[in-house]
Amino acid sequence: MSIIERALNKAKKNEETKPESSIDPSSKLIIETAGQIQDTVSEAKVSESPKKTVYVANENLDPKIIENLDWEKLASLGFLTPASESNKQTQEEYRNLKRPLINNSFGTDNVGINRPNLILVTSSVPGEGKTFTAINLAISIANERDKKVLLIDADVARPSVSKTLGIRSSPGLVEYLEGQDYEFTEILVKTNMPGLSVIPAGKQHKHSTELLTSNKMKKFAQEMSSKYSDRIIIFDSPPLLAATQAEALAALVGQIVLVVEAEKTPQSMVMASVNKLAECDVVLVMLNKTQMDTGQGYYNYGYGSYGH
Repeated sequence: MSIIERALNKAKKNEETKPESSIDPSSKLIIETAGQIQDTVSEAKVSESPKKTVYVANENLDPKIIENLDWEKLASLGFLTPASESNKQTQEEYRNLKRPLINNSFGTDNVGINRPNLILVTSSVPGEGKTFTAINLAISIANERDKKVLLIDADVARPSVSKTLGIRSSPGLVEYLEGQDYEFTEILVKTNMPGLSVIPAGKQHKHSTELLTSNKMKKFAQEMSSKYSDRIIIFDSPPLLAATQAEALAALVGQIVLVVEAEKTPQSMVMASVNKLAECDVVLVMLNKTQMDTGQGYYNYGYGSYGH
């Protein structure tokens, strides 16, 4: 007998033996929750739209929310997909980018790297493509058969991960750090791509800088690295030269991907960003939006080289 059936049987027995005023309030709560789950599961079964949110009931009466990402829309915007046959050049470029990150996280190369499975994706200034890179990197790693990825939108002042992916934006990291008694599972968003989960930025907060530099944020990063050592955790960070939060976040992770827009970001800005990351264990520089000769008589916008 399922937990829903047991709850309904208990409610029926109570109604037969007690007046309405004497029904145990806890029993009423179970009845209402079970009913909500039944209705939600029924709606999920008849819904066939790939853009709908699907609710799956579990034995703890705690619905797990699964956001169905619109892969067709994401592909049209240049993002990778779980089984994409297009953008093969982009797929290969992200394979080249993720391989050293994965090796540093789980291989023998991670000796001396603190929290190697925590990766920060940032840039010098806005508009260089850091969020695009963070999302594609997360999808590319999640495409690995045995890899899990948690993508965290830590650009809480100008969040864009949730909007881009079409998922809820709150509650998220801000609510968790603010101390509103949110559990980790309450801010976690599961997606319809196996191995890919997201933590949104959360609501706008006037003290977002203080939240990201708080002891609770430090403890959060440490717990993420140790408790979820079997997965890679990617932070989409604010730009280094536009906000002070990025430098504080950089001190919490083991690896950093610095996105640089080709032929636009001045070298002086790049060097200023690199200097801010001087104490970090691993820094990869990714040249974004480069013009590359495809050998077919025209130039294509893609991704350039990266390095330590």
